[in-house]
Amino acid sequence: MKNLFLTTVALVATLAVCGAENPPALVPVPQHLTFEPGRTVDLAAARICIPGQEKELIAAATLFSRDLARESDLSLKVDRKAGGDIRLMLDTSLGEEAYRLSVRPEGVVVEGGSPAGVFYGLQSLRQLVAQYGTTLPEVQVEDAPSFGYRGAMLDCCRHFFTVEEVKTFLDILALHKINRFHWHLTEDQGWRIEIKRYPELTKIGSRRAETVLGNNSVAYDGIPYDGYYTQDDVREVVAYAAERFIEVIPEIEMPGHASAALATYPWLGCAGEGYKVQTCWGVFPEVFCAGKESTFEFLQNVLSEVIELFPSKYIHVGGDECPKESWEKCPACQQRIRDEHLKNEHELQSYFILRMEKWLNEHGRSLIGWDEILEGGISQSATIMSWRGAKGGIAAARAGNKVIMTPNTHCYLDYYQTKDPRRLEPWGIGGYVSVGKAYSLDPYDQLTEAERPYILGVQGNIWTEYIAGFAHLQHMVLPRLAALAEVGWSCERRDAEDFRRRMEVFRKLYERQGWRYAPYFFDGTDLPKE
Repeated sequence: MKNLFLTTVALVATLAVCGAENPPALVPVPQHLTFEPGRTVDLAAARICIPGQEKELIAAATLFSRDLARESDLSLKVDRKAGGDIRLMLDTSLGEEAYRLSVRPEGVVVEGGSPAGVFYGLQSLRQLVAQYGTTLPEVQVEDAPSFGYRGAMLDCCRHFFTVEEVKTFLDILALHKINRFHWHLTEDQGWRIEIKRYPELTKIGSRRAETVLGNNSVAYDGIPYDGYYTQDDVREVVAYAAERFIEVIPEIEMPGHASAALATYPWLGCAGEGYKVQTCWGVFPEVFCAGKESTFEFLQNVLSEVIELFPSKYIHVGGDECPKESWEKCPACQQRIRDEHLKNEHELQSYFILRMEKWLNEHGRSLIGWDEILEGGISQSATIMSWRGAKGGIAAARAGNKVIMTPNTHCYLDYYQTKDPRRLEPWGIGGYVSVGKAYSLDPYDQLTEAERPYILGVQGNIWTEYIAGFAHLQHMVLPRLAALAEVGWSCERRDAEDFRRRMEVFRKLYERQGWRYAPYFFDGTDLPKE
C-alpha cells in the first residue's frame, strides 16, 4: 500500500532533509499538502470573515470558533465583513466536498466546493491549531474524499444513549470528516423512536423487564430497562447533525428483529400471542408476519412518520437475521407464497423487502438493507450494506447494485481490539479488529475497474449488547474510527506507518475534548502475540 502514498512519503523525506521536526499531521491524510518549514503565521488575534454572508458558512465558522475555544487558548471572532485574517469562501469549480486550505502570512483562506467542503477545511485547520497552537507554519492543502458515503452506525436499542450523548457521537464523526450517521432505532430488546400513531410502541416496546448479565450468561440483573427518543428529540439530533454536514439515516428493522414491536402489538406476528421484549441477546424466531396485509399497513404507517422526521435520501430497513420457522408454520404466509407464486420462504422475504422498497420509492426515498436482502432476489435499485464479510458486497456490485462496505472483519467496532482482551479490555462481543486491521480494509477487493463505481463507501458499526455506557462506547470507537475514516476519505493514499505518526498528534484532540480512547494502538498492545 505504500506505493499509494508517494506524495506524503516524498513530503516526509523532504522535511527530513530540510531539518523540520514537526511536519503537519492531518487525519484523514489529504490529497496534496505542501509545507514551508521555518515560516510561520500568527493567529493569536485573528478574525474569521465570510465575505459572501452565506448562512451555512457563518454556522460552520461559529462551530469552528467554539471548538477552538474548548481545545486551545485561541478565541476567534466571526465577522461578516469582507476583511479578516481567516476567510471562508465558496469555489464551485471544486467538488462538493473538496476544499483548499491556504495558511500564509497575508492570511488564511478556506475554500470549498460547497459549505460542506469549507467545513472539512476548517476541521483540517482545527487539527493544525491543535498541533502548533496559535503560530502555524505556512501550509497549502488541496483535498477531496475518495468516497461520497463515509458512515458510522450506532445501535441505541440494546443499550440506550441520551440525546446529549448522541450529539457528542456526532461531534466525533464531524472531526473525522464522516458524513453519514446510521441510527439503529428498533430491535428485539427495545423500540426507541416515538410513533404517534402507535403510542404503545414506546409505552411497552421500549421497556424490557431486565437485562442479561455478562457475555450472554444465564444470570440477569433484575432491573427494568427503558428509554426512547421523542419526535422532538429526533428533530433536534437531525438538525444538530445537519449543522455538521452529517446526514442521519434511520434503521427500522424488518422483517426480523421485531420482538419489541410484536410484544406491543401481537397481531403483527404469525402466532398473534406470546411475545415479549427480549432481555438477552441473539436472533429470535419471532418476526413480522409476511402474510397479513395489516403488517404492511403498520410498517407503512410507521415509515410515513419516519420519513417526515428524517430528510435523508436513504431509509435502512435491516433485513438481516430473519428466521423462517414461523413463516413455515403460518397459514397466512404459506397462502402468500402460493398467491405470489414464490418458491419458498427466502423468496417471501424478498417479496417483503421489494414491497417495502416500492413504497419507499413512491415516497421519494431509497432503501438500504443488510446483505441478507440479496437472498431470494432483490431489485437493482436497492443499496446493499455488506456486513458478513465482503462477499455480499462483491456479489451485489457484480450484479449492478450499489454497495456500502462494512464487513465485520474490519468494521465492527464492538469487537475486541487486542488478542488478549481478558487482561486488557472492557466487555466486547468477541472477535478481533485492531486499528491496523480496520486500516487495511480494501473496499475494492476482488472487483474490476468496471465494478468499482458500485462501491459508494464504507462504514464502521458499533453494536451495543455489551456496551452499556458512553465512556465504554468512546473507548470502543476511538481510535479505530480514525482508521476507517482514512479508508473512506483517503482510500488510495494510505500508509500505515505514517498514519501512526499522525495519530500521535491527532489524539490530542480526543484528550482536549475529554473523549475516552483505547490506548492499545499507541502502546503496541493491539498487536497479535508472536
